[in-house]
Amino acid sequence: MANSMDFQALNNHLKSRKVKDDSQEWYASLNERKIAELEFHNRDRDKNLTESLPQDSYELLHGNKKYYQTTNTSREYVSEWIKENAKDKVFLDYACGNGGNAIEAAKAGAKMAIGLDISDVSVKNATQEADEKGLSNTCFIQGDCENTKLPDNSIDTIICSGMLHHLDLSFAFPELRRILKPGGKILAVEALNYNPIIKIYRMITPSMRTEWEKNHILSLTDVKFAKRFFKVQNIKFWHIFSYFSAFLHKQPSLMKLALGTGNALDTLATKMPGLQLMAWQFTFEMVKEEKKD
Repeated sequence: MANSMDFQALNNHLKSRKVKDDSQEWYASLNERKIAELEFHNRDRDKNLTESLPQDSYELLHGNKKYYQTTNTSREYVSEWIKENAKDKVFLDYACGNGGNAIEAAKAGAKMAIGLDISDVSVKNATQEADEKGLSNTCFIQGDCENTKLPDNSIDTIICSGMLHHLDLSFAFPELRRILKPGGKILAVEALNYNPIIKIYRMITPSMRTEWEKNHILSLTDVKFAKRFFKVQNIKFWHIFSYFSAFLHKQPSLMKLALGTGNALDTLATKMPGLQLMAWQFTFEMVKEEKKD
């Protein structure tokens, strides 16, 4: 079994990635799908552009944001998971976006919290946020999640939050297994591809996602595929009723009441076989088992 990588060697690797300027060469190596993802997420994460959009354009591109206001229960679960699994660990926020999970891991005492994303705008946003918070145990780098170029067995803990459906899992899962240390753990937080209402919503809002993303929302078939590479455990389902409260987002007091009711219903519904597949989101852990001598 390969030895886990020395922390100082990993740190040197990350520093070399930040100093070396081969962005044009790297960009040229990306295929058409990955370039489309990069360009989409650069637009999506450009704060100046978002703030300058007229209301109708904002709704076309970001109108789904109101639904994420209803995900407090899953967000609390993820936050607790990070706190429990980041301390004194090398933590990777895989396709980190603006770096929120990496920053939370750093604040929870991670030895090093790394954020990797294909979008240079995202990396700049995350770096700026970490700097403003005075966090010295973070490192954000631009890269391809299907070919991270991180060393073998170098990462203790990984979070994949709302991003696996942007990737080709036949490349992503082996890459995750390669970089994760034996005994290491991954939390995946994903949309679930069964609810017909949500599937229709995705079809009628094409500008909110890439074509690849729309066609690769995860199902339990993908979880079965993950079992080829990892031990899969702690599958949980989230948000069958709670997101309906978003329709009251312009009436905060009513929305709060409706959200509380939805969360209470979800506590029961997400545990019922069959009905739980109507969840908007689900989470599951992947563990790289240690080889027995």
